[in-house]
Amino acid sequence: MDCHLFDQLYLHDHLIMILCVSVGLIYLFYKIYKKSSSSTPKPKLPPGRKGFPLFGETLDFTLSLRSANPERFITERMKKHSADVFQTSMLGEDIAVFCGPSGNRFLYSPPNKNLTSWWPRTISKIFFQSDVNQSFGEKMVKTRSHLMQFMKPESLQHYIPVMDSMAKEHIHKEWSPYKEVRVSQLSKKYTIALTCRLFLSIEDPKTVAEFTPPYDLAIAGVISVPLNLPGTTFNRALKASKILTEKIKTLIRKRKMELEENKNSGKMDLMTSMILDGMTEIEIIDKIQGFFIASYDTTSSLITLVISYLADYPHVYHKVFAEQMKILKSKGERELLNWEDVQKMKYTWCVACEVMRLVPVALGGFREATSEFTYAGYTIPKGWKLFWTPHSTHKNSEYFPEPEKFDPSRFEGNIPVPYTFVPFGGGTLMCPGKQYARFETLVYIHNVVTKFKWEKVIPNEKFKYILVPVFEKGLPISLVHL
Repeated sequence: MDCHLFDQLYLHDHLIMILCVSVGLIYLFYKIYKKSSSSTPKPKLPPGRKGFPLFGETLDFTLSLRSANPERFITERMKKHSADVFQTSMLGEDIAVFCGPSGNRFLYSPPNKNLTSWWPRTISKIFFQSDVNQSFGEKMVKTRSHLMQFMKPESLQHYIPVMDSMAKEHIHKEWSPYKEVRVSQLSKKYTIALTCRLFLSIEDPKTVAEFTPPYDLAIAGVISVPLNLPGTTFNRALKASKILTEKIKTLIRKRKMELEENKNSGKMDLMTSMILDGMTEIEIIDKIQGFFIASYDTTSSLITLVISYLADYPHVYHKVFAEQMKILKSKGERELLNWEDVQKMKYTWCVACEVMRLVPVALGGFREATSEFTYAGYTIPKGWKLFWTPHSTHKNSEYFPEPEKFDPSRFEGNIPVPYTFVPFGGGTLMCPGKQYARFETLVYIHNVVTKFKWEKVIPNEKFKYILVPVFEKGLPISLVHL
């Protein structure tokens, strides 16, 4: 997603929000009157504030994302209200934000009768079409269980040579001919091509490229006020989603025809598996959409951030270079990377972990209270949404000394305090694609580091969060070929 386009979309939302505030104020006065006239004892809710009626604190949260400082929204409220849990209102929902290792542990715990999976209605409306009576959480549980078979260690081992082969071809075509490249654009091009290849058996570059523009618009609508009015980010996201749905529908029908005519050439990817399992067209579309949410932007963002930090810290680059060259020299001229090679990239992964500690590529996750319960002495009402975020622990000096310092060595042989380092979630909510993202990142960095040195064209380029961190100019770098 281009940052300038995001700014334009955001301005539209901001103007519409101002027009709607008057309606919200009337609603607020009504609620105050209703509460003052009620004699029912009030539960002890978590401390905090809900901001503007209807819109809550969505605007303040969005401003923190635009300033590349999402932890501000969290840490300010932890200091002001509670370090355990505080209340807010965003995206049209009452939300309890659980903080610290204890809050993370509670939300990551095994299935709890008081909790169920949930994500904002914006995601459900933009990306999912089937069974409007089924909760988003139920849909994601089904998507997660189906995806797990493709993320097993034996499957991942077979992906690594494909990742390496595609990375080599990508670097040869998209990096080597040039003295300057934009990392963000190219890393996204690689990750979406790899996703299409491994899970949909799509190799045609033109078909792959058609997914990117509408998907970027759809993603931009996830963190937006859900107003389906012309010109709003949410409205544009819904239109983009329809385009994506039609593209995936066309692919499914083509694959079904291949299967009926025995022309599938033995392909057993995610799409084919779901077709053979007898899923409906809409169910398959929903699950593919869910997988793209989890696999596309986050990994490309991590790759871009790692390359950015390696440019800023030459001594770290040299250690990564030495590790990767040792692996390269142990291979034959045309030999591709394998499982054992990736396991040797320990320091490189420490660098990636430190990057994710400082700049998490995921903002967090949600659950929903299915019944009223008590936590840290506060009542969490039924229907409230619960939010966990890495920003409540990742820069806490109690767990990470000198938290603003970039120091990959803190992960060398050291295991962070449980539930403090949570870029992929944890427990039963651990991202099923964690190892896939790890291998994809390491393989790409291996191919970049062993062929180039680089410098930033814009040394202090800023980034914003558009669901994931996005550099304003796409992180242009000048290359020195090795």
